[in-house]
Amino acid sequence: MEKNNLAISHKLLLSQIYSNLTQFMNFSILILFLASQTLILVTRKLDPTYHFLATSCFLLVTVTVKQYISRPDPIYLVDFSCLKPPNFARVPFSTFVEHIQMLDFLDQESVSFMSKILKHSGQGESTYLPPALHAIPPKSTHLDATQEAHLALFPVFESLISKTNISPSDIDILIVNCSGFCPSPSLSSVIVNKYGLRDDVKSFTISGMGCSASALAIDMAYNMLKTLKGSNAVILSTEILSTGWYPGKEENMMVLNCLFRWGAAGVLVTNRKEAKKTAKYKMVCSLRTQRAFDDKGYYSAIREEDGDGLTGVTLRRDLLQVMNTTLDCAISPTIINKEISVAGETLRSNITILGSKILPYTEIILYACSIIRKKYLNKSAEIYVPNFKRAVQHFCLPASGKPVIREIGKGLKLGDKDMEPAYMTLHRFGNQSSSSLWYELGYIEAKERVKKGDRVWQLGMGTGPKCSSLVWECIRPIVGEAQKGVWADSIDNYPVPIIDKNSP
Repeated sequence: MEKNNLAISHKLLLSQIYSNLTQFMNFSILILFLASQTLILVTRKLDPTYHFLATSCFLLVTVTVKQYISRPDPIYLVDFSCLKPPNFARVPFSTFVEHIQMLDFLDQESVSFMSKILKHSGQGESTYLPPALHAIPPKSTHLDATQEAHLALFPVFESLISKTNISPSDIDILIVNCSGFCPSPSLSSVIVNKYGLRDDVKSFTISGMGCSASALAIDMAYNMLKTLKGSNAVILSTEILSTGWYPGKEENMMVLNCLFRWGAAGVLVTNRKEAKKTAKYKMVCSLRTQRAFDDKGYYSAIREEDGDGLTGVTLRRDLLQVMNTTLDCAISPTIINKEISVAGETLRSNITILGSKILPYTEIILYACSIIRKKYLNKSAEIYVPNFKRAVQHFCLPASGKPVIREIGKGLKLGDKDMEPAYMTLHRFGNQSSSSLWYELGYIEAKERVKKGDRVWQLGMGTGPKCSSLVWECIRPIVGEAQKGVWADSIDNYPVPIIDKNSP
């Protein structure tokens, strides 16, 4: 406690010194200006032009100083860690099918349906489920969910602070995201209690935000760090599957039982200047968009009860339509039609805004010209799809399934290598909801593909619906990642062939 109080006092002192220096600088500039004006008035020998020049210089210096002072410090991604579940939690296809066949409430038709979903999901034989879901029947009590949260969050937090050489007392902001499990005390309070974080730490728990929650939490930390100088923010992302298991027979609700797998990630971002020497990435931009105002989108994926009173997440046709919808339309708002999927429409607004921020001017001009041509000259002309690979070198896409990855990649005109991190993460670890983006970045690093100056785009999509984009720039060489982290024991076996690319 004494150490914590000392850290708080030290931080308050630095903040006060910075404030005093800022006020002193502003006062000095004002005195300098008044002195020069007084000198001009006293001598009365200088041309009035000098009054104008002195005033102009004063305004220029004042604006420059204020811009420099008010400009937020760069946000750095120091490092991240991903959970490697224990081997006993592995769930091969045969094990999964054998277990669901032993559930009394499922008939053969339901088992066949879930087997088909699993087969075409793009997952491999080495994904993981938490211990409670290995029980027959699967357990979903509050105690099981709490134990699952501990098994996911504690190891990944400890791994993160070990990799980054920070102590819990160095953390100024803590954000924990988990969509389906929101206990009291909150998950962020669990971490604060377990590791003794400071009493002034700004802690938050985000729930119900779906697969985009991790990118959304980074955006939240990014905006907070703009006003909190010299601060560290830790983001922990997971999904507690115990509470999400659906014990019924509605097919629209059974899908998630087959798709989601166990995982978690921890991320450290900071605006401390000294982090520039050790951090991996610098934030280029962050963007969040949502379509909760649209009823079709709002109800496309929703947690509710079925006819028997059993709770599950319903995936409606409007959302699943992305399986057969390309995202060429998502790039261009002028050719959107009423039948486009919710996912495509959610992506459209996000990609359009993001493109205006990161694309080179040549791509923006070509895009604008193609819109004008189609609208006024040739109605049948194709809308130019901007080449995002001119602005970004690496892509982390939503790992929701092979069809989703394929259609997003098609819409952005990405090649197989660009989509490889998403495909391979899905194959090795499954769809881990919000933390999947960090397993994908881990894959790219393990393959040693990220070079200094490269940009990485992390794209997250979640219920609501909402879409979050993070664009990072690599600021130092990243080597040696293949020998550590969650990919260490399997990276040499990847990539594996993607079989049956056109399957539904």
